Amino acid sequence: MHLVAFSHLRWNFVYQRPQHLLSRLALRYRVLFVEEPMKDASEARLEVTTPAPGITVLRPHTPVEAPGFHDDQLAAVLPLLRAYLENQGITDYAAWFYTPMALPLIAELEPRAVIFDCMDELSAFRDAPRQLHQRESALMKRADLVLTGGPSLYAAKRHLNPNVMCLPSAVDAAHYAPRCAAERHDLVREAEELQAGVPGPRLGFFGVIDERLDIGLIAALADAHPAWQIVMVGPVVKIDPASLPQRPNIAWLGQQPYALLPQLVRSWDVCLLPFALNEATRFISPTKTLEYMAAEKPVVSTAVHDVVELYGDLVRIGRDAASFIDACADALDETANEHEARVGRMNERVAMYSWDRTAETIVRAIGDVVRPVPVQAANTALEPVQAIVAQRPAAGGAALAVAKTI
Repeated sequence: MHLVAFSHLRWNFVYQRPQHLLSRLALRYRVLFVEEPMKDASEARLEVTTPAPGITVLRPHTPVEAPGFHDDQLAAVLPLLRAYLENQGITDYAAWFYTPMALPLIAELEPRAVIFDCMDELSAFRDAPRQLHQRESALMKRADLVLTGGPSLYAAKRHLNPNVMCLPSAVDAAHYAPRCAAERHDLVREAEELQAGVPGPRLGFFGVIDERLDIGLIAALADAHPAWQIVMVGPVVKIDPASLPQRPNIAWLGQQPYALLPQLVRSWDVCLLPFALNEATRFISPTKTLEYMAAEKPVVSTAVHDVVELYGDLVRIGRDAASFIDACADALDETANEHEARVGRMNERVAMYSWDRTAETIVRAIGDVVRPVPVQAANTALEPVQAIVAQRPAAGGAALAVAKTI
């Protein structure tokens, strides 16, 4: 069976929940990752790439001006998708959604199941499409399975569909483990060169830099302690780069490869979650919390609900600028005994959240809801998928190998 996944995020954007889950689910299914269309003056076409084993990315190019999966795009995208499925002989598939805006694309298709991985409250984000509320309501009614990215989203969605699961984002612990990071000497050198002009102590953040971050807090942190170096790693989207605070002790390093993040974090003294508390962050459950913990770093966060609920006993919480800055100072003053105790507790918590186990849970859940194979698809060969699995190591090592090839 294939998973046809519709996403508002591009595969080669920041490596996060969609890539982690789908690269692992590709060990069991063939994954078609359908991205939002791109404006192209030529005839409508599909750009097809294979960024990882079992993953095929379909990027529509259309002459339509409207952004994303806007209604104006659907008439151009649907024929491209249908033609691709027909040409590839794909009749046995489930539909997987990261954005409800793509829901009309399956109106004329026959998926064996509809899955909604609700990783964010997209309607609360800046520039959200006006139809998003209505489209999500329809998807919640249509979906056979709804996955939610954290306790806040689960509480908000669990009454809207009879089959809602709370699956908080997890972590590839081995990827971030200090010992593993230190063994990649080429990446260690690259990280050192990138941060060569940044002395210590270093307080760092990686992730998307958008309206969800408290830019004022970052400026206040830099101003309160000019000797502290604030390292910000990630692409700037939906906000004016000119609005970012410029200080001698703030380094904006842009988007960096997922493979390099452990080596960057390795030299940080404190990891930051400087999120604003607004509608856009009301339901977030940041993946990077566990990633910071897997890197064995002290973490300081604002009072994001899911961070407090899931990790409040391990993460220092600042409820205003002053207490956030104080929490950073406290983290920097950590003693050797405090460090050892904290790392032990963090490692225990990290061990509870594995992307591999989350993917296994999802496979079982899909098996519970998927409808019987259509007659015309009953004879579709399964050998290619079996061959992919056979070429990889068993169990956890397989998923780690996939993640590292991307």
